[in-house]
Amino acid sequence: MDWDKLRVFHTVGLHKSLTRAGEALCLSQSAISRQISSLEEKLGTALFHRHARGLTLTEHGEILFRTVSEMVTKLEATEISLAEATLRPKGPFRITVPVTFGTLWLASQMKEYSDLYPEIEITLLCEDRELDLTKREADAAIRFQPSRQPDLIQVSMMKLRNSLYASNDYLRQHGVPACLEDLKHHRLLAFEGVGNILPYPQVNWLFDLEHAKAALKPSFKANSLIALRTMVKQGMGIAALPNYLMHRTRHISRVLEDLPAPITEAWYVYPVELKNSKRIKVFRSFITEKIAQSNF
Repeated sequence: MDWDKLRVFHTVGLHKSLTRAGEALCLSQSAISRQISSLEEKLGTALFHRHARGLTLTEHGEILFRTVSEMVTKLEATEISLAEATLRPKGPFRITVPVTFGTLWLASQMKEYSDLYPEIEITLLCEDRELDLTKREADAAIRFQPSRQPDLIQVSMMKLRNSLYASNDYLRQHGVPACLEDLKHHRLLAFEGVGNILPYPQVNWLFDLEHAKAALKPSFKANSLIALRTMVKQGMGIAALPNYLMHRTRHISRVLEDLPAPITEAWYVYPVELKNSKRIKVFRSFITEKIAQSNF
């Protein structure tokens, strides 16, 4: 199939209008119409339903549009990679990360990153849901579990430890638990997932420990790790939280440090077609170094 015709078809599919597609491509409406008619004739099927309000894709048009959209995305990514091969890293870079990690740790590193790479236009997307990197909803991601999407490169970036935390005021008032059994007499805080969206696997690991499943019940729940962190700081109880979340937090102590808390692996994920992108590489190098320095 003729790529010029496919490019015209894709633009019309995006705009749902011959006029707006013509404006985007700097072509006349009649030229656009001829290209679409020629493509439909070659394929032997209609690609658009034509009506007074514009155009809509037919069933066959939808199939072709999805395929051409993937081709356009990969070509754009390849063009970016080729341009970056000989240039200083620059241009837009969208990174998606879990909400709490992005808000409380990664955001605080962004000034230094921007100072090092002022020509990179970074967008930090704090989302616990998994954005589709193959559709370029973001250029790269840091995720706390392996991605389920195909055609992605996944590199282990770090291992995050988890612990039990309580405020010093709470422990003075209620005592320091000496064993798992003691937790039955304490106020425990838990994460409440919404729509099966979790900040990381095993977020409520405390209540899944052997000998704890039936005995331990949460007194309070929240669907935000940041909210649980605030509750701990205010002395509301004991919570299982990732160490990076409590890193250098004052007046907070770890509790029962010998408990078998899970280690969460973090992955740096990006599309295969961006494997040579300098923006992908420099961000990974920078964050890996900052994580090593933090030692949480």
